[in-house]
Amino acid sequence: MAAEEEDQLQQLRSKATELFIREEWNASIEAYSHFITLCTKKLSHSHPNQKLSRSLCIALCNRAEARSKLKDFHSALQDCDHALELDATHLKTLLCKGKILLCLNRYASALECFRTATLDGNAESVSGYLERCKSLELLSKTGCFDLSDWVSNGFRGKVPELAEHIGAVEIRRSEISGRGLFATKNIDAGSLILVTKAISMERSIIMGGVQDLSEDAQLAMWKNFIDKVFEFVGKCPRTRGLINRLSYGENEDQLEVPDVCLFRPESVEKDGEVEVGVDMDKLLGILDVNSLTEDAVSANVLRRGNDCYGVGLWLLPSFINHSCCPNARRLHVGDYLVVHASKDLKAGEEVTFAYFDPLCGLNKRKEMSVNWGIHCKCKRCRFEGEVFSKQEIREIEIGLERGMDGGGVVYKLEEQLKRLKVRGKEKGYLRASFWEAYSQTYRTERAMKRWGRRIPTAEVVVDSITDVVGGDHRLLKLLMEELKKNTGGVVEKDKVFKMAREVFGKIVKKQAMKTLLQLCIGD
Repeated sequence: MAAEEEDQLQQLRSKATELFIREEWNASIEAYSHFITLCTKKLSHSHPNQKLSRSLCIALCNRAEARSKLKDFHSALQDCDHALELDATHLKTLLCKGKILLCLNRYASALECFRTATLDGNAESVSGYLERCKSLELLSKTGCFDLSDWVSNGFRGKVPELAEHIGAVEIRRSEISGRGLFATKNIDAGSLILVTKAISMERSIIMGGVQDLSEDAQLAMWKNFIDKVFEFVGKCPRTRGLINRLSYGENEDQLEVPDVCLFRPESVEKDGEVEVGVDMDKLLGILDVNSLTEDAVSANVLRRGNDCYGVGLWLLPSFINHSCCPNARRLHVGDYLVVHASKDLKAGEEVTFAYFDPLCGLNKRKEMSVNWGIHCKCKRCRFEGEVFSKQEIREIEIGLERGMDGGGVVYKLEEQLKRLKVRGKEKGYLRASFWEAYSQTYRTERAMKRWGRRIPTAEVVVDSITDVVGGDHRLLKLLMEELKKNTGGVVEKDKVFKMAREVFGKIVKKQAMKTLLQLCIGD
């Protein structure tokens, strides 16, 4: 009987190993599970058997690796822990667990695994992982990212490995809507606010712009994205617990305000580990409210070419509300989202994105806000609600809609700003709303010959608009064009560099920023 059991175990182990080598992960998991069950039962009914314990340890380690290939990291870590209970110094298991923890951005825990693996003289085989962990842990703590080499190389090669980073922010009740993300200290324009990896992403190849993606292709893409998220949260209790904290478009004021620390990868929330089912209806609501696309007006995508379009879910950025006077932008680098301040933030100020174009008029913004299901009550919308009710401003808006000469629109608006004694930021609000006319005028030689001396310079208008909407790639492009026309000096070049940091953040050195501008903005 014992010989038959031994033979059965041997056959199961050989079958599981063969499937594992062939990378048939699901089948190998099933075979290893059968072997582990029988092996565990045999060990519980017999005297200690070192050979059998070693076989069980290896089987658990291999099943963990197979599960990690399928991104079932939660179950994989459980297998690793079980294997290490049998042999706390098992090198392969320590490496497997360390790599899984790295995938989960749990750098300190991964570092502990790799350090333990070096105790038996395995330093050479582990040194690469140790250095990688130390580097990522430092990046996570400091947020001092530098993509200069990758950018200077034209985005060629592998996308740089980033680390999760949460800066000086907290989640609080928001006057804008529900809950929001707030700065806990002053943050300079261009400084990083947070860096985080997507729970899941789906991308589709496009030949032209996003508008060329057919409705069927968009629906298929959205379905694939939902399936990916559903599968991932089904495997990871912690992620499921965090996603359940996001808004789903209802009862905003009744949702609890979570501690931002829960979103740090090393945080293991007790109630996040409770096995709860995935409510598909709620998940669909969460994805509808919180998913972000790469083509958004507040986003820049760093990659070669512009032939694909992506949608994803990032947890902490889901708490960032809309404003028509945004103070933050985001960069997409691979599956990572890098959020930075697009203008100076004061401690206690809410971090905001522009969900839709801030460089358009009040009526257009109202139309877009309906599509987003929001009612913007920012200072700009309230001010423009009063000003656009005036007949003179309304006539200028109608003139622009009917194709009136852009220079004439700009001239009339500037005259009304003087007559109405509009000052400071309020002047920037209206200039931002009529950006189309300003942009058209400054870019047309004929218009500038006629109106150039009667309207403010492009630099003055760009400064005024930037003061209220923060850095914007279109404002930056116009500034670069003016610099080229006027062969500007050091001051003008510094101004371009300053706005470039507001648009892209402080992620590259000055020389690399020139390359970045060529790649993303153009000559």
